[in-house]
Amino acid sequence: MTIKRLHVGPRLSQAVICNGMVFLAGQVASDTTEDVSGQTRQVLAAIDRLLAEAGSDKSRLLSAQIFLADMADFPAMNKVWETWVVPGQTPARATVEAAMASPKYLVEIVVTAAI
Repeated sequence: MTIKRLHVGPRLSQAVICNGMVFLAGQVASDTTEDVSGQTRQVLAAIDRLLAEAGSDKSRLLSAQIFLADMADFPAMNKVWETWVVPGQTPARATVEAAMASPKYLVEIVVTAAI
């Protein structure tokens, strides 16, 4: 079994590829001055970039875990999410409210996709 890691750091890899699947680390916004819609767009763009680098794309998503700092942001995040996902190719998904690593982060998304 071959394991390939992308953007390896001391704490985590941004992506791990194994057995025809890519597992992404939780993605957060780089510009935390934006509201949840803006942060969600940034996160989804980062996911697109990492999936492409791994040889996949959002049409091959298998699962997604979404963490929100405040469930009151659920409708705004979903509005952005629903314009991003491929109709008919939506992944299994869970969304929860969670304490974030920094109070500036409003959303974090983790995905797994097929290659």
